[in-house]
Amino acid sequence: MEDDHAELSRLLPVLPILVELGASRHVTAAAQALGIPQSTVSRALSRAAGVVGTPLLLRRGRGVELTPAALALIPKAAEALDAVRTGLALARQESGKSFGRIAVAFQHTFGEAVLPQLIRAFAKEHPAVTFDLQQGSRQFCLELLESGAADLALVAPPPAPSRTLGSEVLYSEPLKLVVPEGHRLAGSGGIRLDSVRDEGFVMLEPGYGMRSIVEALCRSAGFRARVAFQGQDLHTIRGLVSAGLGVAVAPAARASRGVPHGSTLGWREVDITWPEARRDIGLVWRNRPDGPVQVARFRNMVLAEGGHLLDGTARGVT
Repeated sequence: MEDDHAELSRLLPVLPILVELGASRHVTAAAQALGIPQSTVSRALSRAAGVVGTPLLLRRGRGVELTPAALALIPKAAEALDAVRTGLALARQESGKSFGRIAVAFQHTFGEAVLPQLIRAFAKEHPAVTFDLQQGSRQFCLELLESGAADLALVAPPPAPSRTLGSEVLYSEPLKLVVPEGHRLAGSGGIRLDSVRDEGFVMLEPGYGMRSIVEALCRSAGFRARVAFQGQDLHTIRGLVSAGLGVAVAPAARASRGVPHGSTLGWREVDITWPEARRDIGLVWRNRPDGPVQVARFRNMVLAEGGHLLDGTARGVT
């Protein structure tokens, strides 16, 4: 029994290398996949051959050929690793803590306070979870989600639930008309959106959530917006407005007026009284009943507490 334990203690650390070698059939490729030096792979295979009592591979030109002994051992090694992974996941599940990685795609607007607030709340209970964050347009985020490159997406507006995607609105925020300082509407308490139907609009590029929202608002007000300039973030949009290059519709900022750094220009926000101007911010996920536990826990926390956590915090983040 002691001899068996001694042999296993020498062989167990080599199992991941054996399994990777079985997949790649090349020492260099196996080393790269595992992130270890090629010399480490070679030494590990020598130790494994010593335990087995026969060579596990033969050199064939620039590659290697697995021996019958290796071909017999590798499938069982893969089964053993799968069993350990399953046991580890079950043990972590019993602990009530989450581990692993969560990939989140989000629109630029939500990177300053919305997503950090959600991650901070989750990390208090699950500090071992790491987040892989990618930001871009609404379309980009949804494409990442559908391709499997992201587990969750934070977008505005969220798409309607479907067979493959689930979604839920977390909160809704008001939209404002942004005009240059000195504009005829700058001091208005509130305006109808059709009062600027003849002016050029500064908008985000196609594919961004706010672009489709603003276009839909203008249609509701009975006109089609004339696009004067386009940008990729709301800071740029406000800067272009402050230069007198058009008007814009955007989420409420922290202040109702602003002056770009080092500039004598500025912009002001005006309430839109008609049509109702708001945007919904929501979470989107792939419908995967067998998905990772940490992803499900983060999603459930966001759905249960996200609206409360973000109420007031997210407003004014542009």
